[in-house]
Parts: sequence; structure tokens; C-alpha cells
Amino acid sequence: MKSETPIGLKLLAIFFAFGAGICALTIGLLLFPGSALDSVWRLNPEAHATFQWIGRWSILLMAIVGAACALAAIGLAKNARWGRWLGTVILAVNLVGDLTNAFVREDLRTLVGVPIASAMMFYLARRG
Repeated sequence: MKSETPIGLKLLAIFFAFGAGICALTIGLLLFPGSALDSVWRLNPEAHATFQWIGRWSILLMAIVGAACALAAIGLAKNARWGRWLGTVILAVNLVGDLTNAFVREDLRTLVGVPIASAMMFYLARRG
């Protein structure tokens, strides 16, 4: 019998489910430009510009990220080892992205994600 999922993993599952939802919203905004929800881009106009630069590939990218987040959410909610592993991989990729943005684009605001992702990864490693 599997042990009950700890509250920390449940919260991380919600975090990854939220990420999957944001990916789905982004895909919808990319597929239907000019819709009533287009004002959402005002929250992150740089992302909108980047997705426009990438073009249709951005939809595939967001689908992959969204699917990974959804799978991590399911795995974490089930207290599965693969869910902790997938969550850790996603957080590691995000951490590398934050560091890259900080140093290549000289956007030091992205460094706020480094200790957060590190703490989450540490928690997931401890749960294993």
C-alpha cells in the first residue's frame, strides 16, 4: 500500500498543474490572436514578442512544456518516484533558463527564480 502524499508534494502538484494551465492558455492565445483574452499579453509583453518571433513552433514548445507539467502534477499527486524525477528535471531546466537570462540578456530579475527552483529541487530530492 502506498503512503499518503505529503502536503509539500500536493502543493508542488498544484504548482505544476497551474503551469500546465498557463501553457494551455498561452496555446489558446497563440492559436487565436486578437481574441477577447489578448489583453493577457499585457502581463508579459516580452513573452508575446518572443512567441511571435518563434512563430508556430511556439505552440509545439508550449504543448511539450504543458504536457510535462501536467505529467509532473499527476506523478507528484500520486507520490510517484517518476513524478518527483520529472518535477526535478523541469525545475532544473527552468533554473538553467533563469541563469541564462540573467547573464546573457542581463536581466537580473530572473535570478529570483534560482533560489526558489533550488529549494523545490532540494525538497523533491529529500522526498526521494
